[in-house]
Amino acid sequence: MRTALLQSSGRPGSIAENLKVLDAAAGRAAAAGAALLAAPEMFLTGYAIGDDIGRLAEPADGESADAIADTAGRHGIAIAYGYPERAGETVYNSAQLISADGTRLANYRKTHLFGCFERDHFTPGEQPVVQAELNGLTVGLMICYDVEFPENVRAHALAGTDLLVVPTAQMHPFQFVAESMIPVRAFENQMYVAYVNRVGQEGEFEFVGLSTLAGPDGIARTRAGRAEQLVVADADPAFLAASREANPYLKDRRPGLYGSLI
Repeated sequence: MRTALLQSSGRPGSIAENLKVLDAAAGRAAAAGAALLAAPEMFLTGYAIGDDIGRLAEPADGESADAIADTAGRHGIAIAYGYPERAGETVYNSAQLISADGTRLANYRKTHLFGCFERDHFTPGEQPVVQAELNGLTVGLMICYDVEFPENVRAHALAGTDLLVVPTAQMHPFQFVAESMIPVRAFENQMYVAYVNRVGQEGEFEFVGLSTLAGPDGIARTRAGRAEQLVVADADPAFLAASREANPYLKDRRPGLYGSLI
């Protein structure tokens, strides 16, 4: 499945402008043959927007979700994107996957919040594995800091995730996550990992870009630089199956030895 990664911070504070950026990117991605477009963490509103997070937060089935469903349908491409989700008085850092026909397939709430900024503005989610079927692949959702916990990604591997989509707001000086950790996560769990980052200065944060789609062989199929960019690569189910046969990490586990981890 050809997958496009939109490396952009959009227009922080403006949902309307970010919907336009996403629509334009969906058109370019579809023209490149992509079946899935992934956008970064909190793409809908911006990340470093302080108390505007609560003001701009929307339900998973809110007006912006409807607008993105329309974009997906017009361009014939599935879209995964990050946004602040409001559920009553609670706000989550969430990611949603919408199919090419506009159906809401999956909604994930970030389970591991990073730093005081996120803990001040969000409630952590409680469901570690959220998946949907898309074009013959089992697609999982995770957000940024979540992927840095090996137990989190292993849970997806054990649940059968083929492509893990990770909207991200990865900042300086942690670029080693994109450069080194993501390919290792893909290899040790025998899956594809699409890690799509914000880029540039935003408030107190400097986002490092370096978005990548890493394969189960630990090799990056594509990697963006440090500017706004749309990159495209393939998640190949046949290669994935062959890789899992050749690298039997999951088969060779001995869970009885790991009780101390929990």
